[in-house]
Amino acid sequence: MLSTAALLLSLTAGLLPAPAGAAGGAQTAQIAQAAQTAQTAQTAESARSARAAADKPAPRAGTYTNPVTKGTVDTFPDPVTIRGKDGLWYAYGTQNPVFQSRGESAERMLPILRSTNMVDWEYAGQVFTPRNQPAWHGGSRLWAPDIRYTDGVYTLTYSVPGKNNIGVATAPTPTGPWTDKGAALPTPSGCPTGGIDQALFTDRDGTPYMYWGSYDTLCVARTNADRTRIEGEVTQVAQGRRMEGAFVIRRGGHYYLFYSDAGCCDGAFSGYQVKVGRSTSPAGPFTDAEGVDLMDRTSKGTAVAGANGNRWIGPGHNSLQTDLAGQDWLVYHGIPAEQPDLERTPGVDKQLSKRPTLIDRLDWIDGWPVVRAGAGPSAGRQQAPVTSWDVGSTFNDGSLDGWHAEGAGTDGWSLAEEKDARTHVTHAGGDAPAYLVSGRTAPARVRAEADLKAGPPGGAAGLTVGYRDPRNHVTAWLDRDRGALVTDVVVDGTSRGERVTALPRNFRWGDWRNVAVEVRGTRMTVEVSADRLGDPVATQERGLPAAAARAGKVGTAARGGGTAADNVGAVTAHTPVTSRVPEPEPGALLPEYSDEFDGAAVPGTGPDSPWSWVRGRAPGTAMTGGALSWPTQNAELSLNTDTASVLTRDAPKGDHTVETKIDFAPDQPAQQAGILLYENDDRYVKNVHSVLPLSHLDGAYTHVSEFGKEGERPTTTPPTPVANAPMFGGPTARTMWLRLAYHRDTARGEHEVRASTSRDGEHWVPNGVWTLPAKGDLKIGLAAMNRAGATARFDYVRTYGG
Repeated sequence: MLSTAALLLSLTAGLLPAPAGAAGGAQTAQIAQAAQTAQTAQTAESARSARAAADKPAPRAGTYTNPVTKGTVDTFPDPVTIRGKDGLWYAYGTQNPVFQSRGESAERMLPILRSTNMVDWEYAGQVFTPRNQPAWHGGSRLWAPDIRYTDGVYTLTYSVPGKNNIGVATAPTPTGPWTDKGAALPTPSGCPTGGIDQALFTDRDGTPYMYWGSYDTLCVARTNADRTRIEGEVTQVAQGRRMEGAFVIRRGGHYYLFYSDAGCCDGAFSGYQVKVGRSTSPAGPFTDAEGVDLMDRTSKGTAVAGANGNRWIGPGHNSLQTDLAGQDWLVYHGIPAEQPDLERTPGVDKQLSKRPTLIDRLDWIDGWPVVRAGAGPSAGRQQAPVTSWDVGSTFNDGSLDGWHAEGAGTDGWSLAEEKDARTHVTHAGGDAPAYLVSGRTAPARVRAEADLKAGPPGGAAGLTVGYRDPRNHVTAWLDRDRGALVTDVVVDGTSRGERVTALPRNFRWGDWRNVAVEVRGTRMTVEVSADRLGDPVATQERGLPAAAARAGKVGTAARGGGTAADNVGAVTAHTPVTSRVPEPEPGALLPEYSDEFDGAAVPGTGPDSPWSWVRGRAPGTAMTGGALSWPTQNAELSLNTDTASVLTRDAPKGDHTVETKIDFAPDQPAQQAGILLYENDDRYVKNVHSVLPLSHLDGAYTHVSEFGKEGERPTTTPPTPVANAPMFGGPTARTMWLRLAYHRDTARGEHEVRASTSRDGEHWVPNGVWTLPAKGDLKIGLAAMNRAGATARFDYVRTYGG
């Protein structure tokens, strides 16, 4: 029998159903009171745990290995993170059975994790339980949270798929308590597809936006001031087969729209990838690196992260986080190949995939983001994020040891407490600047941060770097009277000129704001944001005199009363990666495995032909003008329907790349043609130009370069089912070049195939990697199938060495 405490916690977590019958009166009240008591105890315990964690200095993690949630939770899909004002990192994920391996079959509703270093996580609670879930949800499962620090509170938005809507909740701390703010979207929302997968964004003028949409259109609209409802015009910004998971940041002069496509949650057959487009406006148009508008009816390239043949399948649904050195990190989920599925979950009508959280370095190369310079998701040990300062403090130890008060009002500094930020420093005020600086020196190439409050009118709070004394320093001020970010460079007691950048009119001076300063050589960049999540409301760049661009102390500055500072520190700024990992290039042409299709006979029809037909020659195939002409068949090569003709020939042993040039203009859904590596009808990969319907748009379709596979779904009991799945590559054109690059992974016993496409035969857009357990040999294949009415012309098949 459960103890009272265990019963309370079980009820609060939603692990036990409410007693039936007699639970309608006093017993119901008793259970509700018990649940409330347990929730209060859980909240108090979470607060104590957070304080204990915040009081400890964050260790330098050194290295990490994905998934970073291993050992804490079994799965943590659709992750988003934020650095709380207490100096800790918090992560939020989709409702899932996160403790299944511990014998808990129930799901946690928007689970929360906490970390000192972005690598080692602990469970910190859940946003809702079945006992306090808002009634308007109708009992829906809750997906894909997004977290922001807005107007002094934490605003969590999340998907309510059962209502095709988005919920909003706010809390004074990252772990709650959460207050329901209702649904963000009207009905209808004005966006033609699924009302889920939302993310907030604030533009530099302070205008708040919400992006959302799933299967198959992404939309954006402004929100009201408290970010609880969309308002005004709804704009479609991206469209594509199974497109979802929008997350927007601003960098330099561009807005970057990250998204995922091709399906998140089909275990070993998940084709999810993270992709990106950019724009000069938050409402688009967004284009990929090929210049293709994300609203165009074609697949898009510019993959940020995709399967690369190691253990991670379907990496996707990302957010971004920045470490203290200024290095960006992609935060996303992936499916482990060795155990892609969870046990069946009671009350959930489909098989859930295991999707733990991954993090990987995000590099910006030639204006575009890519994970690990293009190497893709990591499976081995990696250098960890920088999460503790070389010089600085969160002040959560309640001490000012190692800090020195200089300038005016040296006795005006004191420590203060509040629920969210915990211990921080304040200054009593004065007309002249007061400084609180570190005892140790920060490097010349530095990234420094502070959370600041400017206080009442007349107040200004600053972050100081390169500090040697009150006559030599660089300070970035939040200046309330001027309504601006003001930087001042002081050398030998003389200002070398202020630079003023206006802050939004709706800037809330009484709330915490993050100020980050980065100095590289004689260039300084300053950003002001609410939560370090890629949407600064002010960015300033300026040059520094050589006398100011050198090592110095870091600290905070104050003018006027009521200013406050927290989480003040500095580290050596990260070293950006500026070159991509080279894409593998084909080797020498192998003429004995190639065909220019310049003969008179259709391949596979003569006695000496190296080609052969599966299910006989496709009707209408002919040799015309030095090409193989092949009308699409009303025939399938999918699951249990295998009626299409496939033209095959032997492939070389060892690594090789197969390429074809195809002229193909399909105009109806399901028409497709391209190249295959084929073992049999249930084991193959294909790279085809295909036409697919758009899920929520009647009669609409899109052209895609479809990189698909069919094979056995991992299972422990026979019979072994067969499944197929797509992964979408670069943009399509009437004339396309298609490649499949083969590698035999002997260590893992797998066929490993990478796809790429081109619209000019020279510039190739890489796709991801599919794998199949290596059983038989794969042959080179061609097909044109699914629906009659179009004709594919194959100009050649060329095979190159590895």
